[in-house]
Amino acid sequence: MTTPILRDFPSRIETQRLTIRAPQAGDGAENCAAILESLEELRPWMAWACDPPSPEDQEAVMRRAHADFMSRTDLMLLLFLKGTNTMVGSSGLHRIDWHVPKFEIGYWLRTSYAGKGYMTEAVNAIGDFAFDTLGAHRVEIRCDERNTRSAAVARRCGYELEGVLRKNARDHLTGELENTMVFARIKA
Repeated sequence: MTTPILRDFPSRIETQRLTIRAPQAGDGAENCAAILESLEELRPWMAWACDPPSPEDQEAVMRRAHADFMSRTDLMLLLFLKGTNTMVGSSGLHRIDWHVPKFEIGYWLRTSYAGKGYMTEAVNAIGDFAFDTLGAHRVEIRCDERNTRSAAVARRCGYELEGVLRKNARDHLTGELENTMVFARIKA
């Protein structure tokens, strides 16, 4: 197996309506704007969305994410309307195990772009990228059992519910134990 940092693969995916790409220096302000617009919808599911971010903080996040992408330790991907600098959300391939290889897709969508099929389009493209380009044998999507919108994306994209991890994590807002649904696609 090639050492992950030596693996060459594209940092950009094009779909019908989206450009999906690795973070770059300068993406912090647009990422910050998308998060601020969506904070109320993100807060229940994302611990990092409890407090409003600043553009400077998000610029640092983007630069670290770019470094992680280059080192192949985490593959954050930003979702832009094709041909624009309008960020509609973020996704990526996380919790990477290059020995299998397997990945977990995480995602969130900017509030003003919800309900228009953008996340389904992105998750399908990112999953195909994982299998076809990165040689994945397994791709997972995990979400809080109460997050019905995230689970609906997984189901629409053909991920099977393999099980529910009961009381496996603490809710970052209430401290209550929560259940996590595990969806997966495996290499055909």
